[in-house]
Amino acid sequence: MTVGSHSARTRVNLKAQRLPKWAPAALGAGAIGVAALAVHATGFGGPVLTGVTAALLFVVGLAVLSAVVEGGRTSRDRIATSLVYAAFVLALAPLLSMAFTLLSKGTERLNGYFLGVSMKGVSAFDDAGGAYHAIIGTLEQAGIATLITVPLGVLGAIYIVEYGRGRLATLIRFFVDVMTGIPSIVAGLFILAFWVLIVSPYLNNGRPEYSGFAAALALSVLMLPTVVRSTEEMLRLVPGALREGAYALGIPQWKTIVRIVLPTAAPGIVTGVMLAVARACGETAPVILVALGNPAINFNPLSGGQSSLSLYVYEQAGTASKYAPGRAWAGALTLVVLVLTLTVAAKLLARRNKLAR
Repeated sequence: MTVGSHSARTRVNLKAQRLPKWAPAALGAGAIGVAALAVHATGFGGPVLTGVTAALLFVVGLAVLSAVVEGGRTSRDRIATSLVYAAFVLALAPLLSMAFTLLSKGTERLNGYFLGVSMKGVSAFDDAGGAYHAIIGTLEQAGIATLITVPLGVLGAIYIVEYGRGRLATLIRFFVDVMTGIPSIVAGLFILAFWVLIVSPYLNNGRPEYSGFAAALALSVLMLPTVVRSTEEMLRLVPGALREGAYALGIPQWKTIVRIVLPTAAPGIVTGVMLAVARACGETAPVILVALGNPAINFNPLSGGQSSLSLYVYEQAGTASKYAPGRAWAGALTLVVLVLTLTVAAKLLARRNKLAR
């Protein structure tokens, strides 16, 4: 009888008490209500202060309630979990706010007319004009920069990971790290001084040639370190057993890299490339310096000024007109949708093959 009673008490003690599943939700609703009443009663603050106050009340209330019912250890665990979720929401809030603002303001003018006409002959005070010329410029400049940067960046990363040894590889990594922090204006000035003022006069009867190609060169300078570093990291993640198995079968190193290493790392490489492309599409300073902008449509990136979506948004945002902000928001939304479309398309084209799985 004594042994049975002791076992029963042990089973009861081992079953720790837990808060009901609905308790955190109810506590959160109560914290929001109390915070809203407090802010409304004092007349100080707004939605942001209400959210911060509600979050603090929720964390404190959950900690106290959990400590009383579940004990100190579980209470500390719930506090840590709440702080992690709060950090996630805090990091996500600016992104959601930006997306909501961009969609609400950008869709007002975003239509077929806006996407199909340029700003040629349209003054700042006319309720007309679109971003077709800027879309063409962005696609051409980003496309040329990608064609220049991706082969150089991937080959550079292959050398660092597969062949590079000693001081040369260390020196290359150092310069890539330095280039990562170069401001866009410096890249634009470099291409202006080297290509526009020195090289292009030999190709244009002694006159400097401002063009979309020059802007693409400046963008490639900005894209190169991102492509090299991301590709390097992806190549290092490829298991060494794949390389060793290929070498054991007598496959040359170059063929192992082309047929095994690169396909395995392709999804990560594509992600790095698209990050570089997204940065290039959003740069304004290099385009201003070496392409000068152009309100008309220019399909030739090798001759004449050319605009881009980022430059279009910059120009419209700085124009004193009641119609310009709408065009700027529509251009920004177009740029985001364009980059998102290119990213999704690249991801679909670079699906993992059987070896990568």
